[in-house]
Amino acid sequence: MDTKPQDATASPVMSPAKLAHVVFRTSNFKPMVNFYKTFLGAHAAYENESLSFLTYDDEHHRIAIAQVPGTTPKGPATAGMDHVSFTFNTLNDLLLAYKQRKAHGILPFWSVNHGPTVSMYYLDPDGNKVETQVDVFETAEDSKAFLSSPAFAENPFGVEFKPEDWITRLENGEHERVLMKRGNVGPRGPESIPMPSVPAIEG
Repeated sequence: MDTKPQDATASPVMSPAKLAHVVFRTSNFKPMVNFYKTFLGAHAAYENESLSFLTYDDEHHRIAIAQVPGTTPKGPATAGMDHVSFTFNTLNDLLLAYKQRKAHGILPFWSVNHGPTVSMYYLDPDGNKVETQVDVFETAEDSKAFLSSPAFAENPFGVEFKPEDWITRLENGEHERVLMKRGNVGPRGPESIPMPSVPAIEG
């Protein structure tokens, strides 16, 4: 372990090794816990009547949910963190998870090809947005190149798609790379982003 003194005046500030977890404060404890257990295929590393630490991988917890008295409902235009995002390895995996969530009555309110990612956005029981995505490009360099392109400058928001259509096209033998190549719909601004006000959960 390196124990040498570090130069605190160095720039830039040292980056973290990784993002560890996200914590949600709620007055809707059981529905929130059940949602994230289902949504992520997660289990509780620790849980009591008002606190749940959920994990689905090698991290001791990725999501924590805490019942906090006095917590009030969130409005769709409230300032703060917009969403949390989770990455899948392939488009097939992303769409399989979509089908599995659909079987539990959990549906996305927005499915969009941003260009660098293909993404689906959901709402949890408190109205927090959750993204699931797959990277379109095989390298970070290719993703950065697209982000610097005129096509992304014209439309940094993306092009909607229908998950069921993509599932059918994949089943009919169309290649993932062909599906994930973003089309051109012209300029788009932030007004194109849906602003749902109720969780997209059925049953």
